Amino acid sequence: MDHSKHTRLATTELTPEILEGATIYGPGDEKVGSVSHLHGSQVVIDVGGFLGIGAKPVSVAISELEFMRDEDGGVHAVTNWTKDRLKEMPEHVDP
Repeated sequence: MDHSKHTRLATTELTPEILEGATIYGPGDEKVGSVSHLHGSQVVIDVGGFLGIGAKPVSVAISELEFMRDEDGGVHAVTNWTKDRLKEMPEHVDP
């Protein structure tokens, strides 16, 4: 996917309504997870699993992700985190 033609989201667009469910792509343009929900300034990403079953939730700073909208209006993000690196992170547990 050529992300260079996608429109970056403005800070005001970084809301749960827009970001939840967004696909996250890693440095090799591979799918590394999807946004589960926001937790303050953190994004909780479901990593691994199949159709949401068995996925591990991990938390990263929203600044670690570059959210954008594709030509069809779909929201996704890119990051330098690999799926393996995300899986190594501690599991996120909401208080």
